[in-house]
Amino acid sequence: MSRFYPDAPRVGVSVLCHRNGHALLIKRGKDPFKDHWSLPGGLVEVGETLVEAAERELMEETGVKAVLSAPVETFDSIQRDGDNEVITHFVLTVFCGSFHSGDAVAGDDAAAVEWVHPENLDNRPTTPGTVERIRRLLP
Repeated sequence: MSRFYPDAPRVGVSVLCHRNGHALLIKRGKDPFKDHWSLPGGLVEVGETLVEAAERELMEETGVKAVLSAPVETFDSIQRDGDNEVITHFVLTVFCGSFHSGDAVAGDDAAAVEWVHPENLDNRPTTPGTVERIRRLLP
């Protein structure tokens, strides 16, 4: 099923990995939201649990492992075109976890990675809700 103009919502995960008061962000290398900063994440594969998908996506996009807790939030990300048709619809489950190991390096769909303090989020393009989510969930 296509990510764009889908027949049904796509299930995905997102990870708020944190270290020393900073959140690990990726700069998206593909649409939707190409060149926007976001939490690492992606789609759940068939046969994969949510936490397995979160661990895999974090590693693929950043080279980092985290100690993940239970899910902290689930939300819909729906984008519509000028005719009010659904361009994308993702149901995303967010995990939060402290950095465990690895060197943060952009991989897979990420164009860049960066550890960012919440005070330095306002002047960069981010995916919808990312800044508020980090400020609300970052321990």
